Amino acid sequence: MGKGQELYKRAKKIIPGGTMLLSKRPEMFLPNGWPSYYSKTKGCEVWDLDGKKYTDVSIMGIGTNTLGYSNFEVDNAVSNCIKNGNMSTLNCPEEVLLAEKLIEINQWADMVRYARSGGEANAVAIRIARAASGKDKIAICGYHGWHDWYLSVNHNSSGDNLNEHLLPGLDPNGVPKDLKNTVFPFEYNNYEQLSRIVDEHDIGVIKMEVIRNSPPKNNFLRKVKMLSTKKNIVLIFDECTSAFRETFGGIHQKYDIEPDMAMYGKTLGNGYAITAVVGKKEVMEAAQKTFISSTFWTERIGPSAALKSLEVMEKEKSWEIISSIGKKIQKNWKKIAQNYKIDIEINGIPALSTFKFNHSSNLEFKTFLTQEFLERGYLGSTSFYASIAHNDEIMKKYFEVFDEIFFQISKCINGEILINDILKYPVSHSGFKRLN
Repeated sequence: MGKGQELYKRAKKIIPGGTMLLSKRPEMFLPNGWPSYYSKTKGCEVWDLDGKKYTDVSIMGIGTNTLGYSNFEVDNAVSNCIKNGNMSTLNCPEEVLLAEKLIEINQWADMVRYARSGGEANAVAIRIARAASGKDKIAICGYHGWHDWYLSVNHNSSGDNLNEHLLPGLDPNGVPKDLKNTVFPFEYNNYEQLSRIVDEHDIGVIKMEVIRNSPPKNNFLRKVKMLSTKKNIVLIFDECTSAFRETFGGIHQKYDIEPDMAMYGKTLGNGYAITAVVGKKEVMEAAQKTFISSTFWTERIGPSAALKSLEVMEKEKSWEIISSIGKKIQKNWKKIAQNYKIDIEINGIPALSTFKFNHSSNLEFKTFLTQEFLERGYLGSTSFYASIAHNDEIMKKYFEVFDEIFFQISKCINGEILINDILKYPVSHSGFKRLN
């Protein structure tokens, strides 16, 4: 057992859930086998606590590092920032410069507020939007974080909660039951369902991811925009995950739909903590009619990292590079799966590609895939979040390894071998699960 697993054993005794982020739990990848902790990173390479180097062909810091790990230009900007002091009684000028840059990118927007995580940015946006609309009730589509307002959906009736919407198994323990029926989920591309929710519940805010797994159909986004305008509803696009992956800015630019507010995160600081809420003046000024304030939203590293990250993205046209890589990923996944007559379902925009096995042993196959990748020196699974560090040589070797593993999986599907006979670790978890 490696140092990472030994440390994780200690962590589970003193950190509830073992880690701060569900998506980084070792059980989500390879229980008892995942390296768990890193010592250093560079490009798309990660070193574990034993000094072993892996090529990351999985989720690249949960999608944060589109410019690659430890990008020199971004890290140098942060280093200079630290040398000059990260915190002060006075404010850092970078927050003004970053706001100007974000408004330049989002020409429909007039004002900006910052936070340091996606969950915070979502909570800030909801507070502002409720203050602006004067209404409490919200319609949602997609994933928007861990806060009370979002998890309160699971107090709703069966079929009208997150179990059916996106994330099964999340108990709303600790979330006030009085929030029941204040937030209502709707399915992507189901305009009729949204329209019905708006009519029945006096909705003041519509919050949604612009795209997750499927593209909009039948002018869905335009209909949502028209509905929000007609009913005087604040329309928020949650771009914490999707932004700067297909356009220089929000993916809503691709569909030529302007929201009232949008949130940016993950890619914005290339691994440094910074999120932003941008919006129209008539909505954003409602922030001054409520209380939204936090000490570490004023530190200097986040805005400095974001300014340099945006500069590098614009120079490299990183969104074009990672989209091109993602298209190759999806194309080759499909080709290899077809070669071995393995039925998979591919989802996500190209730069955030995922797939699942359409088979009763889906989780077993996923676990085996991760196991075999790890043995060959890769952090790999059924997801591939592209970065500009994934060059042609890395991609060529990745597909060769992927092909080898799929050949073994095809033998399991054909009954030549049993998947449980070749698994060396417990089966990976599919979602939230108590660890004790």
